[in-house]
Amino acid sequence: MVVIRGATTIPCDTKEEIRKAVSELLEQIESRNSLKRDEVVSLVFSSTSDIHSFYPAKAAREAGFVSCSLFSAQEPDIEGGLPLCIRCMLFVEKNLSPSHVYLRGAKILRKDLSGKFNIAIDGPAGSGKSTVAKALAKDYHILYLDTGAMYRACALKALEEGIDPGDEVAVLALMRDVKLDVVYENGVQKTLLDGRDVSEEIRKNEVSMASSTVSKHASVRMHLVEKQREIAGRMSCVLDGRDIGTFVLPDADFKFYLTASPDVRAKRRYDELKARGAEVDFEKLKEEIVRRDEQDMNREFAPLKRAEDAVLIDTSDMTADEVVAAIKRSMQEKI
Repeated sequence: MVVIRGATTIPCDTKEEIRKAVSELLEQIESRNSLKRDEVVSLVFSSTSDIHSFYPAKAAREAGFVSCSLFSAQEPDIEGGLPLCIRCMLFVEKNLSPSHVYLRGAKILRKDLSGKFNIAIDGPAGSGKSTVAKALAKDYHILYLDTGAMYRACALKALEEGIDPGDEVAVLALMRDVKLDVVYENGVQKTLLDGRDVSEEIRKNEVSMASSTVSKHASVRMHLVEKQREIAGRMSCVLDGRDIGTFVLPDADFKFYLTASPDVRAKRRYDELKARGAEVDFEKLKEEIVRRDEQDMNREFAPLKRAEDAVLIDTSDMTADEVVAAIKRSMQEKI
């Protein structure tokens, strides 16, 4: 059994507004989770105490949910809560990673009520961002959105087409005709470029360097950032990158900045590439990492830097499990 959460607001307490809001919310939940009506076992609604005109459960019945049990309840007044708000939980018989839906400003509900939160992890190459982000997503049963894979895919396409990654106009023109998708199969993220799985190709060293160049273009970043914000706005997720906490999600609930010495980061990347069968030179790799740091930190648009409210963690002498534990402790302290 999987639980999918949703919330929405209404402009005024009338039957018509309640019917409209509930129908819209349930349609969005069905669409984003690819649900069929007979997969919904039970639907539970709660509404704030300023809603009296109509039971949301009745609105759901009118919207076509006739084969599942329906319940409505009224919430007590809560300081800081949104007015005229309707929340729901769908209990479904389907194996999926739930996509929770928050409409009409409901995404700013208190975290302990909505259950939606975002974790932003920034830091230079080799600091352990991706490994830690994936572990957190798995432990919290939320989405891991690999933002770096998006830029790498764009860089790969530019290289394949013989386009200079530093030519912003040419790269942006290329992106307008490229179909870029991030999909999840059996809990594993795959990056699709024009329908082709490029998850392994985008990890090549030359693509990494080209990705750093591509990502410094303001127009390219905005093209991808909007997609990232849309995803983070409707579900809990972990994002890692270089400007997540400062630019992509400046209002993220939890922010962390991971770092490590250049030698440690180079060794990590060296071991990773060797494990994939690549022939790499350690000293050259270290030079490239230092050069990429310089480029990322000094790019004009959304440079790599620590957000003022991000927790700094030096991972040089820490295992991935130790970093994950440290982040969880910090999150618990904030909650």
